[in-house]
Amino acid sequence: MTTFQQLSTSRKRLLAAALAVTMIGLGTAGFGAAANADPLPQAPVPLGVAGTFAILSQTGVTDVPSSAVTGNVGASPITGAAILLTCPEVTGTIFSVDASGPACKVTNSTLLTTAVGDMGIAYTDAAGRTDPDFVNLGAGEIGGLTLHPGLYKWSTDVSISNDVKLVGGPNDVFIFQISGDITEAAAKNVTLTGGVQAKNVFWQTAGSVSVGTTAHFEGTILSKTLIAMKTGASINGRLLAQTAVTLQSNTVTEPAN
Repeated sequence: MTTFQQLSTSRKRLLAAALAVTMIGLGTAGFGAAANADPLPQAPVPLGVAGTFAILSQTGVTDVPSSAVTGNVGASPITGAAILLTCPEVTGTIFSVDASGPACKVTNSTLLTTAVGDMGIAYTDAAGRTDPDFVNLGAGEIGGLTLHPGLYKWSTDVSISNDVKLVGGPNDVFIFQISGDITEAAAKNVTLTGGVQAKNVFWQTAGSVSVGTTAHFEGTILSKTLIAMKTGASINGRLLAQTAVTLQSNTVTEPAN
């Protein structure tokens, strides 16, 4: 074999090794299990009137005081008596379908019917997005990952056992489609960097959601069932549940539009 041939073989081996290292590095950065090599930008999920609420539930809102909610709160079709937040805990309007509920509530069944309908439309929109950029990333364990804009899909539960970072710009959209539950461990955080806005982050889940004690979450949660905020947990986003929302001395802040 000539010297030239030997050099060519060596270079090929070096290139192959470099490619393997690059692929491994991408996987650990949150790019593993990509379905599309070049993700296409996603449009935000249209929330309609549901987007004017920080908390919206179909079967009620329980509360272990005291919580601090910045934004509107509503429940429908359940009676207003199922809204257990007190007036001082809400910076916004509490809407009820009837005359029962907190003393400061506003009765507006028409508005609530529209909002709940729009919540269902938003859930269907998020769940119906096709051609995911990432499928079953981390086998459902995303703790410790840095995630980039796109459409994510899991046929499993999703666990957040360590901090998760969402990186992008102010117009980038993240949509998470989850067939099971979302569980965030105590004292862990979902954080936004690079200008990502909570209004552009959407978590659609067919199961329940549990945000752990003193944990922090970002984005709009569209849940088919229960959203449970554990003691001292906080969210910069919306809790939109097709069953109940349970609070335990939480901070819920509707994101800026």
